[in-house]
Amino acid sequence: MILTQSSLRILFLAEFALFFSCIFLFGCKEQAASPVVGDVSRSQDELLVPSKPPVRVESIVDRVLVIENANSPVSIEIARYYRQKRGVSNSFSIRCADSSQSVEFETLDYVAYEELIAKPLREYLSRKPEIDFIVLTKGIPIRLSNAPVGFASGRPSLDSCLAALDYFGRNECTRAVIVENDLRGIAYINRFWNSKERFSHAKHGGYLVTRLDGYSVDAAKALVDYSIASDDVRPTGVILLDSMALSDPVDTSNVPLSPFPPGMKDMEIVAEIGWGEWNIDLFAANNHLSRMGLPVEFDRTENFIGNRQWLMGYASWGSNDVKYIAENYQTLGFAPGAIAETAVSTGARTFLPTTGGQSLIADLIESKVTGVKGYCDEPFLLAVASPSILFDRYTRGWTLAESFYAASRFVGWEDIVVGDPIAAPYAVR
Repeated sequence: MILTQSSLRILFLAEFALFFSCIFLFGCKEQAASPVVGDVSRSQDELLVPSKPPVRVESIVDRVLVIENANSPVSIEIARYYRQKRGVSNSFSIRCADSSQSVEFETLDYVAYEELIAKPLREYLSRKPEIDFIVLTKGIPIRLSNAPVGFASGRPSLDSCLAALDYFGRNECTRAVIVENDLRGIAYINRFWNSKERFSHAKHGGYLVTRLDGYSVDAAKALVDYSIASDDVRPTGVILLDSMALSDPVDTSNVPLSPFPPGMKDMEIVAEIGWGEWNIDLFAANNHLSRMGLPVEFDRTENFIGNRQWLMGYASWGSNDVKYIAENYQTLGFAPGAIAETAVSTGARTFLPTTGGQSLIADLIESKVTGVKGYCDEPFLLAVASPSILFDRYTRGWTLAESFYAASRFVGWEDIVVGDPIAAPYAVR
């Protein structure tokens, strides 16, 4: 049979319509079967196996660099796991003491850091201008000693010094002397602080550095699993903000508080803020999330809240809360993609099992949080992430790393951000 040109056109249109009808039907069926984060009848572990491979914008994966410690089997294993799961091709290897083996090895002298890590990494990154995110792995030291920045005797986090890798010695990068009574330290002003624009190294300088760490290899790997699981589920969990007792009226006009005057000079003194300022920031975060229609629980009483499950966010005073209950802290549970911050001076002083001291963020990692920020030494309250910025950026769809760094005033300081930097459960897909 010979078909006319008109008949061919009709046949083509019919096949075209049939093709897209099939896509629509199958797409609707798949969407209906997708798990919902708020469905507590399903465990988080069940959600760790996506129904399909996670979908990521290829360009953001190309902006990630994974660093492993070749002297640490633990570091190598976690780095390989992350690369395979996320499809990251950029990898860099260093050699230093294996911090997974001893508390002593969690600290590295600054001279050794410069020679073994910073110098070769600068050379590598000079050929990789697209890199914005750096992922460290368990087995890489968490702090430095005898550094030109950091609290007291120069003990900043290794992570935060890498975040300021190209700040050192540049005139446009400003250092602050942070002072409280007889305590002081030196840090760089984070050029990405409270940014309204998404991060790029080319625009803002520095890097967004996170690490995959915890008490064990499995805990570090689970951070990757939770991040990937959050790609495929819609966040519905509650964000818990637990302030200390707060009475009316509450003035939020200065939130988020910026202590940096216009035209601030290098090595100018910046005074510590009072505890009430962070409480008010929690209040402002609650107001914003409520206006956005997002589920939030804000406790402004003396109680220290625990026994909450399927949280998407958490901020509290941790063991600094006068009513702190360790059991309540350890009975919190998180949904895939959840992030947390605690106003605790040394919550990231170690990622090895220990007893005593202040509450540790490693316990929140055990509770299945996806991302969390802590401090390897006294950060001053001024350095703790602003809750109002942190949860605003994250729920707008920014990545985990962008949200924590936008909410943080300093780099080259005591900060450690844990988690997959490109986790973004609230992003529109």
